Amino acid sequence: MEKVFAFIDSANDWLWSYVVIVLLVFCALYFTIRSRGVQLRLLPDMLRLLTDKGGRNGGKKAIGSFQAFAVSLSSRVGTGNLAGVASAIFVGGPGAVFWMWVMAFFGAATAFVEATLAQYYKRRGKDSFYGGPAYYMKYGLKAEWMGKLFAVLLILTFGLANQLVQSNTLCDALGDALAVDKRWIALALSLITLPIIFGGVSRISKFASIVVPIMAIGYLIVAVVIIFMNIAHVPALFALIFKSAFGLDAAAGGVVGTAVMQGVKRGLFSNEAGEGSAPNAAAIAQTSHPVKQGLLQALGVFTDTLLICSCTAFIILLSGLYDCGQDGILLTKSALVSHIGDFGAVFITLAIFLFAYSTLIGNYYYAETNVRFLTSKRWAVSLIRVVTALIIISGSLLSLTQVWSLVDLTMGVMTLVNLIAIFLLYPKVSALLKDYLDNKSKGLDPEFKADKDSPDDTPAWKE
Repeated sequence: MEKVFAFIDSANDWLWSYVVIVLLVFCALYFTIRSRGVQLRLLPDMLRLLTDKGGRNGGKKAIGSFQAFAVSLSSRVGTGNLAGVASAIFVGGPGAVFWMWVMAFFGAATAFVEATLAQYYKRRGKDSFYGGPAYYMKYGLKAEWMGKLFAVLLILTFGLANQLVQSNTLCDALGDALAVDKRWIALALSLITLPIIFGGVSRISKFASIVVPIMAIGYLIVAVVIIFMNIAHVPALFALIFKSAFGLDAAAGGVVGTAVMQGVKRGLFSNEAGEGSAPNAAAIAQTSHPVKQGLLQALGVFTDTLLICSCTAFIILLSGLYDCGQDGILLTKSALVSHIGDFGAVFITLAIFLFAYSTLIGNYYYAETNVRFLTSKRWAVSLIRVVTALIIISGSLLSLTQVWSLVDLTMGVMTLVNLIAIFLLYPKVSALLKDYLDNKSKGLDPEFKADKDSPDDTPAWKE
């Protein structure tokens, strides 16, 4: 087993160092330039669209923009915001935080592109819409083989590897806090998860729309309190981050490359921009224009990284414990306890439960959507539901290092496939953005209607 993981680590180093990061940065810059900074100039629209009612092509059970936003955020906002940020700082130093910010800013344009495409090429289901990268590869690029490849990769990433990370972190934290064998924790989690995922996308979206705002706002409040408690140290905090990011700090010399790598990798694991996961949630929304959901998904990247990940980073760095030798969630927990005492241990346990559990649910939905792309057999969906329960149990048996290795490999290959697809399909996004802005310039609420030039690939947008 050690040889297997050693091989996986070597493959990860090559894949991320020479392929994925280069393409991620290229696409993020390319989409930002081509869209003229859509993630900044349409920021007011993003905030307004949180309450958008949709207004078209929906029914009684149609899922609104905010619910779709919450489903994607439930997967984005997970242990990556707690354990992932801590691991990035542990390995890459404080400078990794700066590169997470950079990746989030430019990556928001990538998130906008992939979510807009998912909305444009979505299909109409019995109770709701569905879609994602596999669908825009099949109907947009006319490359069904590519869609099937992506679907398999996503199932491996979000149905298996990513679930292991959430389960591992959650079981470790709850087992430690409750003094209970983590295997019993894993069993209990799997049992309470099954009723939600068997309820389908409507139940999942309702669950996410309730839990996500509560957990995000609660975590932000605690972080703001800690920042004000240490307000005199905030200038030094930012100086430490920037000096470490560029190797200007003597203690950080020689690790700039590691800081960049960790910032990009852990940032992607957290906000998922370009990865091809969030578009599966973006496609389910009832909205009047594909660009609207694209803008909301860009806002999701800002919410995840610039707000929640930054909260974790500030809590750790202000504690002064970032180089104490602890990694992952243990580092975040120790930092919180140093700031607010025993309440910090209780709070982080609750936060881990909400963050990781909501991510388990969001990840499951992504996997189910792609299982449905591969086959219409009902037994296949039932199988992925049972497998999800088994994976939750398995996550309690592996080490954090092994789990991260699996996630990095599957996530890297999946991201590579998705980035190629959205780069090739960008002209369609550009046309949709122009249509959206043209409607706005006329004082209208943008509303997209399928035209005669695209009668086959946009059936969900036909009257």
